[in-house]
Amino acid sequence: MILRYQTIIMPEWTKSPDAPTRIAILLFDRFSNLCLANCVEPLRAANTLAPRRGFDWQILTPDGAPARSSSGIEVLPHGALGGLAGCDYLFVVASYDHEGHDTAATRRALQAAARRAGVTVGLDTGPWLLASAGLLDGRRATVHWDLLDTFTERFLAVTPERARVLRDGPRMTCAGAMSALDLTLGLISDHLGMAVRLDVEALFLHGDPPVAPAREGVAVGDPLLRRALGLMRDNVEKPLQLSDLARRLSCQPRTLDRRFRAGLGAPPGTVYRHLRLAAARKLVENTRLGIAEVALRSGYDSPAALTRALRRHYGATPRDLRRG
Repeated sequence: MILRYQTIIMPEWTKSPDAPTRIAILLFDRFSNLCLANCVEPLRAANTLAPRRGFDWQILTPDGAPARSSSGIEVLPHGALGGLAGCDYLFVVASYDHEGHDTAATRRALQAAARRAGVTVGLDTGPWLLASAGLLDGRRATVHWDLLDTFTERFLAVTPERARVLRDGPRMTCAGAMSALDLTLGLISDHLGMAVRLDVEALFLHGDPPVAPAREGVAVGDPLLRRALGLMRDNVEKPLQLSDLARRLSCQPRTLDRRFRAGLGAPPGTVYRHLRLAAARKLVENTRLGIAEVALRSGYDSPAALTRALRRHYGATPRDLRRG
């Protein structure tokens, strides 16, 4: 009898990278504008919400000329793929006309670029180009599901799977534009921690977040955590005691603590305080409310208490945040 043990990677609540993660985004003509936006906009938001800049990116095309999306929008790149010196992630973004892009020159260029990237990522029909270049041989991969059957028949050295996001060693593949958001949120939690990911999800998904990284081996969307986060967000002005929160969720406090640590990498109190301070920061930055009113709306007894908490959490006073 053969026993297989799976290593469970616990998420980290906060991370402080020494330097920004470098991402090169290679666009092929007729790429999906939604796919590009779902990669770049969450990264931009993460840089805004994190204590320090977490990501740098550049846009490339095969020849350095502007790329035109499937909706006719032109994007001016920073340079050509051949000029790429190195990066942590190379995103290959293709959508329509993937077979037209699949040339000997493209295959050679992708092979050379992959050697200069820590991880090579294919998005939408980008995995087709990676597979054609031999970069997915012997690996598991996904592709836009409309192409999955054809992909399976064409690339016999690749193990295809109907998944949204897959990682196998230094290769990642993503099924389409909406899956690109899953992938990018996963990168945010991997490099900046779950706290920043929750803030980005709240910004883009209006408070209905998946509450674990979008990667294998981690259960996404724990119902108990989802309900707990909803109650926390609904009770920012008058915070609940954790015992009351557990009672409303029909569970023991120690069960709540265990599920938060397993799903988010932090105890409930830490997460609750973060959500309250994130709400306070939004009010400071986006309204003209006085600090006393902001303190009241985020559950703090006084402006001084809120100011101290914001300084500890964000390294800035309300006045600094409002100026920023």
